[in-house]
Amino acid sequence: QVQLVESGGGLVQAGGSLRLSCAASATSGRRFSRYSMGWFRQAPGKEREFVAAIAWGGGLTDYADSVKGRFTISRENAKNLVHLQMNSLKPEDTAVYSCAATTGWDKKRVYEYDYWGQGTQVTVSS
Repeated sequence: QVQLVESGGGLVQAGGSLRLSCAASATSGRRFSRYSMGWFRQAPGKEREFVAAIAWGGGLTDYADSVKGRFTISRENAKNLVHLQMNSLKPEDTAVYSCAATTGWDKKRVYEYDYWGQGTQVTVSS
């Protein structure tokens, strides 16, 4: 079991930056460092969508086309943390952002992730 808690959301003007963090605690079995981690977002009235992912060792990352060049995912395995640095934010980035954990790699679908946090709200004003 892995418990995930996000933080760092808030209100920011277009063009600004935010850094989201996800704190993980593994209650049994596989250690956090053995999970690939992803960030997803869900805007009002829309389906949850993939934003970024990072492999267990941190050497592989993947991004949605809509955030490439603006967002950066990273992880600190020693601290059980995953971050999402978001720069050049746009109003269309407004959503609830959630982190999730999975085994393996190259997974972008919601059903492919086993554990989820409760989410943190990001609002970008124009």
